[in-house]
Amino acid sequence: MEAAELVSARDAILARIREALREKEAHGTPAAEIGVDKSIVASRQVLPAVPSDFEGQVKLFGELSANLRTEFLHCADEFSARIQMAALAEREKWESVAFSGNHQIENLLADIGIPRSDVNAGISTLELEKVSAGVTGCDALIAQTGGVLLSARSGGGRALSVLPPHHVVIATHSQLVPDLPGAFEVLERKYTANFPSFITFITGPSRTGDIERILVLGAHGPRKLTVMLIGEDSGER
Repeated sequence: MEAAELVSARDAILARIREALREKEAHGTPAAEIGVDKSIVASRQVLPAVPSDFEGQVKLFGELSANLRTEFLHCADEFSARIQMAALAEREKWESVAFSGNHQIENLLADIGIPRSDVNAGISTLELEKVSAGVTGCDALIAQTGGVLLSARSGGGRALSVLPPHHVVIATHSQLVPDLPGAFEVLERKYTANFPSFITFITGPSRTGDIERILVLGAHGPRKLTVMLIGEDSGER
């Protein structure tokens, strides 16, 4: 999704929320009860409820991931994540992997023992199509939807999360947000007026059901999606 499309869709949603707020205040609900940012609070009143605690949000994200056919791995620390990454590579029989130039991701791939390519060092789209997996960061994980918020900057460009048949997303505990309004807050806070050229919400591996209503994975992108969340709640998210 292009940034302009994202802003346009957001404006349309916020316009509907503002109209709902006017109706709510007309029926006597004080503005103070709605909150400082009325649009965000109002949207949370109509979206599905989300647990307020970190453990509850992790559990919800995991449940929704399973429904979306996303593999969800919660690792207590980076050491555990390295073990999980090596096991994942062995289990899936990866022959090569590409990743975005990120020191943490590079460390997680240190033990897998197969060729690794950093997209920041230059790799063609043809080469990306041949690697077994693409490993990226993200902007946020969304407990409410079991989805991943990804941009061109957090995902190492546009192609890394799309061309390899297996997409692996790395996130830290501080990147888990409760809901969609929280995801938009991340974008506003992180990019302000300098939005990336590419922003997308990923909910499970690529799929289509157009052919005789049969679900086919990997139709327009990765056949597999793995999300690895590293760390426990520190109380400073």
